[in-house]
Amino acid sequence: MQAEREEWPDLSYPAWRETLASLHLWTQIVGKVRLSLTPWVNHSWQVPLYVSARGLTTSTMPIARELLELEFDFVSQRLVGRSSRGEERSFALVPQTVADFYGRVRELLAGLRFAVSINERPSELPQPIPFPEDRVHAAYDAGAAHRFWRALIRIDPVLKLFRTGFIGKVSPVHFFWGSFDLAVTRFSGRPAPPHPGGIPGLPDAVTREAYSHEVSSAGFWPGNAAAPRAVFYSYAYPEPAAFREQAVPPGANYDPALGEFVLPYETVREAADPEGMLLDFLIRTYAAAADTGAWDRAALEAPARVRPVG
Repeated sequence: MQAEREEWPDLSYPAWRETLASLHLWTQIVGKVRLSLTPWVNHSWQVPLYVSARGLTTSTMPIARELLELEFDFVSQRLVGRSSRGEERSFALVPQTVADFYGRVRELLAGLRFAVSINERPSELPQPIPFPEDRVHAAYDAGAAHRFWRALIRIDPVLKLFRTGFIGKVSPVHFFWGSFDLAVTRFSGRPAPPHPGGIPGLPDAVTREAYSHEVSSAGFWPGNAAAPRAVFYSYAYPEPAAFREQAVPPGANYDPALGEFVLPYETVREAADPEGMLLDFLIRTYAAAADTGAWDRAALEAPARVRPVG
């Protein structure tokens, strides 16, 4: 069990909350570059970042008949920009204000000979400070950011395995920089009632399009000041009657404030089989949504598939 704890790093929220706040805003700047350059895909699937072998990446983005990629490299602790022209620019991930980080991103893009304009106001945050004006958030602990990424590389494969058990419409495993979570979403195929909206810094029209159809969504969230702990979560929209009363694995519970089933990251980290516990949580909470929501499970599901060795 000790070896498993070492592989699943400590993510105590109080220990890295200031770094998390800065990194959240830094990822928004990079994510908004992707938002600016990438054609629209349903449910905002064109905007997220993805877990990579070194950190978090935009994947390739089209610009000026070339391709651009930006990557948070948490191994070398640099933000790296690469173009299909063969050019590469980078700068160090060190303690710096959001304003300074934003300026360096602009310099990096100019060094790659690309001009990109973004909305400079953070999304999905109360009382946001425009990036060029934010000299409040400046903390960065490289070790904490590295541990966060090491947690993501344990979680990402489990979410991807869970994804294979569904042959209906299902999202890729996305890292959404607005809410700062790693998520995968399954769809029943039926339209949903209009979402009430009201998410700070996110137009209601975007929220309503994201939740245009019934979903069961699950993922990982590192916490914030209002809910200061890392958790795995699972929710349904719209929430069916009796959904919150369904049985879930030991250690998990329904959080009425969040409107979600939650399983603390620390509980998974300390388990004898962390991946197995997480997968069980994902499967059982999805089943709670599908059963109480009367999804056509026979038509939508398939056995989870693992590629044979060799």
